[in-house]
Parts: sequence; structure tokens; C-alpha cells
Amino acid sequence: MAVYKILGENEPSLREKSKPVPKITPNIHKLLDNLAETMYDAGGVGLAAPQIGVPKRVFVVDIGEGLHELINPAIVRWSEEEEIDHEGCLSIPEKLGDVSRALAITLEGRNRAGETVTIEAEGYFARALQHETDHLDGVLFTDRAEAVYARPPESGADGEEREAEEP
Repeated sequence: MAVYKILGENEPSLREKSKPVPKITPNIHKLLDNLAETMYDAGGVGLAAPQIGVPKRVFVVDIGEGLHELINPAIVRWSEEEEIDHEGCLSIPEKLGDVSRALAITLEGRNRAGETVTIEAEGYFARALQHETDHLDGVLFTDRAEAVYARPPESGADGEEREAEEP
């Protein structure tokens, strides 16, 4: 496994639609492992393959409840109810934005074993899955944000406030 450089918001490849994965191979397993290691190293809650320069429809998410690895994910249902909340992104570490997202979604995709998985998600988990799915379509949170502002120095990679460390 390896920790990769996360591409910044001005990288043109982040604006491209990712290609579906036709077959799950050992290289895809390695990609999943590297995405997870890179995400954890950076202190994020999600990371999509395009963010490390791989234009494939693959991402990982862990909001603190365990790692979810998704291949060829697609959101198949959105709730009508939405919520505006702040979001951050490992590719845009200096900014946060207020983004409206569906409160609940259903996402379908494949896991590393090639099995079809269906995830019913609400709240923060639904937000994270929508954010990562956007990356696969070349969309950044700043494209959807109602407001974008500088990240406070004491916030984490996910935009959540952190306690300042004692000197």
C-alpha cells in the first residue's frame, strides 16, 4: 500500500468524468487499499480515485463507522428533503462551503469481491457519499456551494471544528 499525492482543485483531470471499472482485478484491490491509506493519512472521510489521478469510478468513505469501498457506484434514489451544511475536500484543503444535499440516498455499486451492494444512507454519511460520487463526475463541492469561505486553521479535513492544541 502507498500514500499518494492528492491532486488540487486546479488539476484539469478532477473535472473529467471517470470511466467505469469493467472488471475487478488485483489492480483495483490495490487502488482501494491505496485510496484508504491516503484518505486516512490525510485525515479525510472520503477519497475518490480521480483525486489521486486515477480516472476510474472508485471511491472509499469512512465517517468513523468503518470503511466502505465502492466500485462503479451510482445514486439511485434521493430524498426530496435537503439540508445545507458545510463541506470540505482533501483536494481543496484551504476552503469550506455551504452545500445543499439530499438528507437520504440509496446508492448501488460493487464491493471489492464484485458483489452488488446497496447502501441506504442518511445525514452525514449520505452527504459524504454524494460528495464522492460528484468527484467521479468531475464535480467539486465548490460547484454546488451556496457560499465558499476560507477554512479556519483549527478545523479538520472534513471541516469539523477541532480544539486548538495547547502550546
